[in-house]
Amino acid sequence: MKQFKNILFVVESGEACKPALERAVTLAEENQAALTVIDFVGRVAAGINMPRGGLTSVGPQATMPGGSEQNLDTIIRPYRGRINIQTKLLKGKPYLEIIHEVLRNGHDLVIKSPEPKHWQNYFFGSTDIHLLRKCPCPVWLDKPSPSKSSFRILAAVDVIDMCSTKEHKLRNDLSLKVLEMASALASCKLAELHIMHAWELKGESLMRGALINMSEEKVLAEVEQVKQEHTTWLDELLREVPKMLGQGNVACPEPQTYLVKGSALKEVLALAKQIKADLVVMGTVCHTGLPGFCIGNTAEMVLKQIDCSVLTIKPTGFVTSVTLEE
Repeated sequence: MKQFKNILFVVESGEACKPALERAVTLAEENQAALTVIDFVGRVAAGINMPRGGLTSVGPQATMPGGSEQNLDTIIRPYRGRINIQTKLLKGKPYLEIIHEVLRNGHDLVIKSPEPKHWQNYFFGSTDIHLLRKCPCPVWLDKPSPSKSSFRILAAVDVIDMCSTKEHKLRNDLSLKVLEMASALASCKLAELHIMHAWELKGESLMRGALINMSEEKVLAEVEQVKQEHTTWLDELLREVPKMLGQGNVACPEPQTYLVKGSALKEVLALAKQIKADLVVMGTVCHTGLPGFCIGNTAEMVLKQIDCSVLTIKPTGFVTSVTLEE
């Protein structure tokens, strides 16, 4: 199953980008896709020590010596014999130039190593966060992981409670896109596929509180009803997985599914740790009333706290707020 046609890889400084580049090259080989590798001149080096004056002394766009054509050629030289790789050396704000490349050339996947956690916390407007919110194509933030015999993919699917029919359909379509992407990667890599959905009864604690004081029997009945609704939704979604994996694909393991009670953030982090996931695939959510802007709070918080790679996908119809004129 070929999922990608035009992959964009973003070089990060140091050795950390090598495993991610290997991933990009392998994906391009498996999908017979074009691969473009870009680096930046004069960008901020992730992890730079901030002076005591903080951002008043060194702003987020302060520059340091960045990439060069020679360095870029050195990085990709080991892969020249495997596939044809285009290279570009860019200048400007990294997140803007990355998105400009996607818009100009129709890239359908961006791969890069994530910035250090302390960098993301210091600059909430970091490149990674901007890409999660605004990049129109899927973004794979690839964290190095220990070599092991199996590769585990966790697909986190979701649906909005108490929402309009239109929003429910958008979230359902996004979950299908997440499953399609995770299934394609699992099939390609013969990886373990794990599918999870976290659900909650909104206001459950209030029902038990003194203000409402609902009987425990009624609360449990409400909990069971909501659980059944989510079970039915997940079952319907999972019926699409065999089609995505390919009927009769005995080489690809049967996916394992999890319906867990709790917040999406907490349960995604817990399950990813429990199964030792190598990659979490999840959607980012458009905030109603802000066209072309993806908030994706859960995706952002997962990125900040998780120790494995994260692949994020935008909803159908998403249009980035970034323009080529910027």
